[in-house]
Amino acid sequence: MASRPRRPRAAAPPRDGLARRRLPMRLLLPMLVLVALVAMLMLRGYVHSEILADHRIQPEAATDKVPEKILEGGPVIDTRSGRATSLRVPDHRLVLTFDDGPDPTWTPKVLDVLAKHHAHAVFFVTGTMASRYPELVDRMVREGHEVGLHTFNHPDLSYQSDKRIDWELSTNQLAITGAAGIRTSLFRPPYSSFADAMDDKSWPVTEYIGSRGYITVVNDTDSEDWKKPGVEEIIRRATPHDGKGAIVLMHDSGGDRRQTVQALDRFLPGLQSEGYKFENLTEALGAPSALTPVTGPELWQGKAWIFLVRVSDDITGVLVVGLAVIGALVIGRFALMLLLSGIHARRVRRRGFGWGPAVTEPVSVLVPAYNEAKCIENTVRSLTASEHPVEVIVIDDGSTDGTARIVESLGLPGVRVIRQRNAGKPAALNRGLANASHDLIVMMDGDTVFEPATVRELVQPFGDPRVGAVAGNAKVGNRDSLIGAWQHIEYVMGFNLDRRMYDVLRCMPTIPGAVGAFRRSALERVGGMSDDTLAEDTDITMALHRDGWRVVYAENARAWTEAPESVQQLWSQRYRWSYGTMQAIWKHRRALVERGPSGRFGRVGLPLVSLFMVVAPLLAPLIDVFLLYGVVFGPTQKTVVAWLGVLGIQAFCAAYAFRLDRERMSHLISLPLQQLLYRQLMYVVLLQSWITAVTGGRLRWQKLRRTGAVAAPGGPGQRRRTHHAGDRRPVA
Repeated sequence: MASRPRRPRAAAPPRDGLARRRLPMRLLLPMLVLVALVAMLMLRGYVHSEILADHRIQPEAATDKVPEKILEGGPVIDTRSGRATSLRVPDHRLVLTFDDGPDPTWTPKVLDVLAKHHAHAVFFVTGTMASRYPELVDRMVREGHEVGLHTFNHPDLSYQSDKRIDWELSTNQLAITGAAGIRTSLFRPPYSSFADAMDDKSWPVTEYIGSRGYITVVNDTDSEDWKKPGVEEIIRRATPHDGKGAIVLMHDSGGDRRQTVQALDRFLPGLQSEGYKFENLTEALGAPSALTPVTGPELWQGKAWIFLVRVSDDITGVLVVGLAVIGALVIGRFALMLLLSGIHARRVRRRGFGWGPAVTEPVSVLVPAYNEAKCIENTVRSLTASEHPVEVIVIDDGSTDGTARIVESLGLPGVRVIRQRNAGKPAALNRGLANASHDLIVMMDGDTVFEPATVRELVQPFGDPRVGAVAGNAKVGNRDSLIGAWQHIEYVMGFNLDRRMYDVLRCMPTIPGAVGAFRRSALERVGGMSDDTLAEDTDITMALHRDGWRVVYAENARAWTEAPESVQQLWSQRYRWSYGTMQAIWKHRRALVERGPSGRFGRVGLPLVSLFMVVAPLLAPLIDVFLLYGVVFGPTQKTVVAWLGVLGIQAFCAAYAFRLDRERMSHLISLPLQQLLYRQLMYVVLLQSWITAVTGGRLRWQKLRRTGAVAAPGGPGQRRRTHHAGDRRPVA
């Protein structure tokens, strides 16, 4: 999984303007995945949701525009030829019709009863239900029943435009075609009744439906089974008088249809004994079948629709599981952070707490630097102002901007410069380690500023001989911009509160490159810094755990850094971090099955790091995706309340973290926006890292632009500037 980084090659100039705008495949893929997931959710929501349906019902209107022969005619209305005609079902013929299905519970029971009594019927299906349960539509057709259109979303068409009517018909037809491979010419309007109920609002719709090639079918008797009046009453209302033929209205969906099934099982044999035949509509009328087989592109379009609906259901099911997982992870992580960080805070602040004898011995501070001309003077001056005795070693890693010359020109006591050809940060740190004079080693980035007390606070845990490394408290200095404020929240809450938790659990995953200290003997035992991964700080920390050393957190060892100020720079930084973390986890995976300290870290630390630093960020956007889904498709109120509940938990944890770090709470005002926007960026970055890892791609070091705009509060009055935390150099 790990890949060795290489020196970036000069990019060839684009041949034209289009080439300049082309997105890299590893950036394009995660964005396409995100768009595809959202599209699948939207499709699923549209097919399933009742929120989008128009439930308005037109009140009764005048009938003066409706032909008298229609009002007094039969329930089958044909306006296809431009002339309105109507038909009745012959005597002793009954056409059972079932609306609003298919339903996965009740439609199979209705079909079973019809098969039991050798009866046929007509099922007027909606597009939403046919799309979700196509196998039931297919069964209807295979068993000799007819199907008809009942629109896609069941609106009253008298309120709809011609364009909307066409869409309702065509999408309903598309679902039926995909389900059973047929077209139908039968149509029943939602909320329809008897022919004499046709009025000036519904009649123009009926005429338009005929112009589109459909026969409108209403009914003679209405069982009113949707009212659940009882089995006897359903049979009474459905039964025609004096042996006349009839089209009977029933329902196989829309609620509990137990009474309908029971009534049907008695209604069929009862009327069959009186000489009635139960046929589909064209059988009863002696007409050609209303169902026509479909072939070619139209059939494949229908099958594609059914396939996409099924895929959207399956994907949504997986995403719901993912949402449950991320919910458990978020709540579990917050609970752990609150509990364990509280224990950590009480432990380090209680009277008499100490790591052992005070550490006063000199320290070697290693400053790897690659093109740090804008920042290096302030970095070095902040070290010479330290309250603790330090030796400063600046390792110039092949800079081309005069970084080494600037340091040498300062003439500061206790500061040495070592030059080497560009070999990368791990090689620079190892070179510095070989030239260090002292047993305690502090490592920092060449763009970071220390407070006077930082080194002293950072090395005090070495009073305990079991401690092999110490993580400091990296702080964002440029927090006045929106993206800076978001990272400030992330550093205080996501990193430092996490470090307190990991400290108590004794599985700290990362010593930050901006501020960390090591025991020389611990580094030498694990082979020094490695360039196997892009996250050398995480790699060395895991190696120390596996070697049996304690890694702890010194919250008062503060270092000030300038976080990326643009999305592009933030993207580059987090891409390296996430990919490097995956590499480190993969590299140390054998710890899962080893014994001793390595096994303890492998079975405690690696799962937590994997869950909280890889899985949780990857799944976190589901919270916002389902927020969008719930707002659009419902239930809106419950969705918003649930999202606000999660945000409230995060805000509480963030406020607690800010209190522990003694930070002003005013920056938390941007927390809701951070959760809506920042999380999506981190998702795409992490997904891109996954794609890089799975495809075996290689990630280059990228130099971030510096502004040198951050100064550490307090301390000497010299101007202090720094830049991006974790900025790294290209390597050979």
